[in-house]
Amino acid sequence: MDKRRVEGYNPKKIGEKTEAKIISCLIDNDKVVLIPFGDNQRYDLVIDEDGVFQRIQCKTGRLKDGAISFQTCSSSYHRNGKRHSYRGEIDYFGVYCPENRKCYLVPVEEVGTTFAKIRVMPAANGQEKNINWATDYEMPDSSL
Repeated sequence: MDKRRVEGYNPKKIGEKTEAKIISCLIDNDKVVLIPFGDNQRYDLVIDEDGVFQRIQCKTGRLKDGAISFQTCSSSYHRNGKRHSYRGEIDYFGVYCPENRKCYLVPVEEVGTTFAKIRVMPAANGQEKNINWATDYEMPDSSL
């Protein structure tokens, strides 16, 4: 089903809610959050930790089959249909999962260039190697 055709589906609003939740989690964890002017940067937020800036791209994660999934690239289908990796342009993905109401800070180098999963439950097939566990990235007291 094409979500764009569902009445009330508004990806901009979903993204704004996600960004607000992540900002709240960061501030609750005593982070200094900077917000760049406009929508022309590859990152949504910057954390200032004693003069060291960390760029964050906010993503909405979806919980399904024991894992939170999120896109790790941007797309420009309206222009040329290409996907663009964030590698080298951000430091972290700030992920908010509405289903469990938690925030995660995931280093860009620890996930793939198009899609990522962080597991909240063991894999159904018993896989134990090469799993990114959500608890490793969860922001303390992030339940909102």
